[in-house]
Amino acid sequence: MEVCFKIKELLKENLSKILEYRKNPVKKTDGSYVSEGDLYTEMLIKNLLADEYPDFKLVSEETPEINIENIKQKEVLILDPIDGTENYISGLKEWGVAVCHYKDGKHQESMLALPELNCYLSTGDKIKKYDSRICGISSSLTKSDLLNLEEGYEYRIIGCCVYNMYNVITGSFYSFQNNKGAYIWDIIPGLNIAVENGLNVTVENEQYNGELLEPNKKYRFKISQK
Repeated sequence: MEVCFKIKELLKENLSKILEYRKNPVKKTDGSYVSEGDLYTEMLIKNLLADEYPDFKLVSEETPEINIENIKQKEVLILDPIDGTENYISGLKEWGVAVCHYKDGKHQESMLALPELNCYLSTGDKIKKYDSRICGISSSLTKSDLLNLEEGYEYRIIGCCVYNMYNVITGSFYSFQNNKGAYIWDIIPGLNIAVENGLNVTVENEQYNGELLEPNKKYRFKISQK
């Protein structure tokens, strides 16, 4: 778990600086925000790769123009430098960093990081599971979607995929799903850690087993305890 561990230490060492960049967000063409913190965190990880992993190609939310080419390379690091930017710029602690390493198209390691909460979950970690009836749902759902949710569950909308993935993998959520779709930098680290820990994982209503997904489309998915 070498590269994930090094990125974890990098985030810890630079957290105070990352938090200083909670300002001047810019709205992107899809209506979401990118902050100075997103770009600074991505720069930290880019510099680490350049210094220690020069053969890695980066597939990052903030540099989408190179994603399609780089996903086909031998060593690929998939990154969301700050997931939950709206939370981050609003002063909430529920934002995360998502990291996933593939080699020759096969998953090697992943990490879900919640730096301000000091919670980290990586491939190979031993997990103490909770037993919950709470279902996490994507913040992209519309009002009509919410009114049609299945009865019998507690629901939570947090607005950070890393946070939601962390909670379903540790059992604090019974399930987490996104019926609108998300890009791979949001979801593929959590999907792989969930598979490793024996959860039921579906992508586009098909069982998911760690396949490397294309970066230029959104995927609907569900992770559940059964």
